[in-house]
This record gives sequence, structure tokens and C-alpha cells, in this order.
Amino acid sequence: MHLQASDLAARRGEELIFEGVSFSLTSGEALVLTGKNGSGKSTLLRVLAGLLRQETGTITVTNANGDTDIRLPEISHYLGHRNAMKSELTVDENLAFWRRYLGDTGGGRGMSIEDAADAVGLSGITHLPFGYLSAGQQRRFAFAKLLVSHRPVWILDEPTAALDASADQLFAGLIESHRGAGGIVIAATHQPLGLSDARELRMAGFSGVSAGVWG
Repeated sequence: MHLQASDLAARRGEELIFEGVSFSLTSGEALVLTGKNGSGKSTLLRVLAGLLRQETGTITVTNANGDTDIRLPEISHYLGHRNAMKSELTVDENLAFWRRYLGDTGGGRGMSIEDAADAVGLSGITHLPFGYLSAGQQRRFAFAKLLVSHRPVWILDEPTAALDASADQLFAGLIESHRGAGGIVIAATHQPLGLSDARELRMAGFSGVSAGVWG
């Protein structure tokens, strides 16, 4: 799989947030977005996830068969600042909903709910209401949402927020496993994610500094 973003620009309201952003990723690669608050990291991720429309530029996905009529949002998981889980429903009910709603794409298969819970270190408590859990447990189960349905591209906005150091290492391992299976990861962060050979896109916002991929 090949993901190409070319000359992207985006607005929020009347304000131009960034322009001239380009990058290219293939199966197994990771791109980490860095930059100060307001530089456009979250906005770029929302554009990639199909939640915002870009002002200019193109996003093209090409699969192993050479097909290019693939929309990135349809093969992506998006994990934003919020967990996108209903507090009054149990963890099992939340994950079952997302498993049915998202389904599997890209030729892979998602984990069972219990296997996903075990993968994030919280097996045996999926019967509890999501709102009953601590902030760290809630974030772990939000990450499990990525595991119960297979999508080859993970778009992550501050994925380790509210987590301790041991959970950081756990998630780095899950992300590396996803990459090892041919997945692509694009993540915005203010702290190291522990990813090997990840490339960096330093977002400068609309400051007149050209954005580029380094490393």
C-alpha cells in the first residue's frame, strides 16, 4: 500500500491553519507529527480521516493491485482526543458496536473483544460500564477499538494521553505489531512514542516555514 499526500492546506473557519504539506508512506511505515499547539497537527489528522475538507491538495491511496479509487477514511481508524465511547454502556457493548459499525477492510481480521481487552492489559472487565473506569483504563479500551476491526491505516491524535509509562510501552508494541503486519501509522504527539524508524513531519502552521518530513 502507498499513501501520498500532496500540497495539502486547510482552514478552520476563516483562518488558514497550514499549507504546502506533503508526505509519502508505504506499508509498515510511521509518520509522527510534531510542533507547537496550534500548528495544525490535529487539523491535518482530521483532514486525513475525512472529518474536515482540505482547502487544496490531494490524498491518494494505492493498494498492492495498483487500484487508486480508495478513499483513505474508508480504510482508516481515527483515535482523537476523545475516546468515542458511551459512558452508560459496558465496554463489551461499546466495542461490539464499533466492531459492527467499522467492520474489517484491507484483507485483515479484527480481534475478538476479549482478545483486544487482553492486548491492552485489561482482560476480564469488559462487563463494566465504560464510565465506571479510570481515565487510563478508558484510554486503553479506546485503543482496543482499533483492534476489534481491521483497518490498515491508524490515524492517532495524542494516543498516549492519560497513560502511564508502562501503558506507553504496551501501546508502542501494539503500534509496532500493526506496522509489522503492513499497516501504516500517522500520529500527532508531544511526547516520544517509542516507534522505531518513524519519520517526522514538523508542523509549522501558517508561519511561512515550509513543512517537511525529516528522518
